[in-house]
Amino acid sequence: MKQLYLCNEFHKIVLYMIRISVNSFLPLLLSLILFASCNRKYKIEGSSSVTSLDGKMLFLKTLQNGQWKAVDSAEVVHGLFKMSGPLDSVMMVTLYMDDEDIMPLVLEGGKTTVSISHSQLSATGTPLNEALYEFIDKRNAFEVKIEDLESKEARMVLDGADLADVHDELNKESAGIVKDMNDYIKGFIADNYENVLGPNVFIMLCSTLPYPVMTPQIEDIVKDAPLSFKSNKMVKDFLSKAKENMQLIDEHRRMEQNVEAKAEADK
Repeated sequence: MKQLYLCNEFHKIVLYMIRISVNSFLPLLLSLILFASCNRKYKIEGSSSVTSLDGKMLFLKTLQNGQWKAVDSAEVVHGLFKMSGPLDSVMMVTLYMDDEDIMPLVLEGGKTTVSISHSQLSATGTPLNEALYEFIDKRNAFEVKIEDLESKEARMVLDGADLADVHDELNKESAGIVKDMNDYIKGFIADNYENVLGPNVFIMLCSTLPYPVMTPQIEDIVKDAPLSFKSNKMVKDFLSKAKENMQLIDEHRRMEQNVEAKAEADK
């Protein structure tokens, strides 16, 4: 009987401790849920030194099914604008004034600070936006290096260097810069295969082409990409059209070769 009594008392103590633990844990759990829901909001605070933007409406737009859809908007007042709202998922957006695109942004939880001037665009305060604009700055730096080669050529010629030697040296230097830039772009996309930056920067790269086509750089990026990246709708659509165009190019090349071979045989 004594053993049974001790067991009952022990059982009561355990239940009491469980009640205390649950009562202590519930407020913590609720606060964590509340904190998480608060974090699922975006806030954009922008400043502009471009006077022509004052009094204008700015729009955040995202591309959906080939159409630009407005997500949020704000008026620029004395060079300042603010936007905020709930966030279901992280998405890539573009800041627009009317139908003119100004800059890309990542709509993500937290506060993003946007700065617009005639010489620079920047977005800081949230991880993906900071990564995006670090990438843009570095890519622009590579392009400036390539553009500077033209001035360097003129200086070398004025200094009396042989033109053929100048071209040979600068072609090698240009090829080195282009390789470094392409390696950097590929590395950035690869580091962001699994988030919105990877597919969107890939599409930005592809948009510089006259039409969808599989270049060596694009093939190099895609060959190591995970299925999640290749399954992205924008990426998938581009790759499909690019492969179709490659087939057309190959067919056209074969037709030209056949015509040339026939002309040669008729001689």
